[in-house]
Amino acid sequence: MKLSPLNQRRWANFKANKRGFWSLWIFLLLFSVTLFAEFVANDSPLLIKFDGHYYAPVFATYPETKFGGEFETEAKYRDPYVRKLIEAKGWMLWPLIPYSYNTINYNLSQPAPSPPDKENWFGTDDQGRDVLARIIYGFRISVLFGLTLTLLSSVIGIAAGAVQGYFGGMTDLLMQRFIEIWGGMPVLYLLIIMASLVQPNFWWLLILMLLFSWMSLVHVVRAEFLRARNFDYVRAAKALGAGDITIMFKHVLPNAMVATLTFMPFILNHSITTLTALDFLGFGLPPGSPSLGELLNQGKNNLQAVWLGISAFCVLALMLTLLIFIGEAVRDAFDPRKIQGNHK
Repeated sequence: MKLSPLNQRRWANFKANKRGFWSLWIFLLLFSVTLFAEFVANDSPLLIKFDGHYYAPVFATYPETKFGGEFETEAKYRDPYVRKLIEAKGWMLWPLIPYSYNTINYNLSQPAPSPPDKENWFGTDDQGRDVLARIIYGFRISVLFGLTLTLLSSVIGIAAGAVQGYFGGMTDLLMQRFIEIWGGMPVLYLLIIMASLVQPNFWWLLILMLLFSWMSLVHVVRAEFLRARNFDYVRAAKALGAGDITIMFKHVLPNAMVATLTFMPFILNHSITTLTALDFLGFGLPPGSPSLGELLNQGKNNLQAVWLGISAFCVLALMLTLLIFIGEAVRDAFDPRKIQGNHK
């Protein structure tokens, strides 16, 4: 697929920002690894050969009786008894980190939270769970939550801003007053109150945060539509009989997307930090979920276990820094002054 000359200049401007360009590749690498977290950190083997047959516990559930055990329940592969049964007639291929986010290590050399060692590279939390495994799964949840929220809030915000800016008049006035009132509410406190009324989960939190996050792009899109609605090409489209929806989303919206795209990495940052704050305060994901905010809270409650707070802080700082650098590079890529300068 060949890029248009305009997009080629934008890509060149993006690559010219070395900090943002390399941040993009580092972020994609980290996200790709965590996206397949089950193959990196898991308390089930990736592959088992037993009595001449192959099994993949990472994809399917097998009872203990399948390997000569006594119970019909799911096999616990970290159990010495089950491991002995399997290794007597075959072998097991384990992932790099033989712990999942909820696996409790009962063979710690010190009481939990235990410091980093050769078994638990980043140590364990106050329940004996591997910190590195929880970071990998927590990174994935944070990014997927942020991306989903950014996408949905952008769709709603762009649509609302387009309606305001294109139609103007009383429509713009009423919607603007509503946004001013809705946006003046203490968002974090309202999220805490609503999250305390029900048992929160991924989708419930997403809906709650979507109620307020959609306003981030409204003003940008509204300004672009107010500016473009009286341009000659819009008047020409109206004269040719094009409908309002066609003009808004086929002719005006592509011009408004330039300013919109530059804001999206920063909206993603805000979504991740809000989820982390809710998890830190105990109003986020359900207890036991892999969460960077929950890990930060454990670091606060266990000041003697410095590896908890340091690990969570470093991962969050790295993630948010990479996204900020990517956002700066995207802003440079869509900067019309730089595009015109390169064109000349």
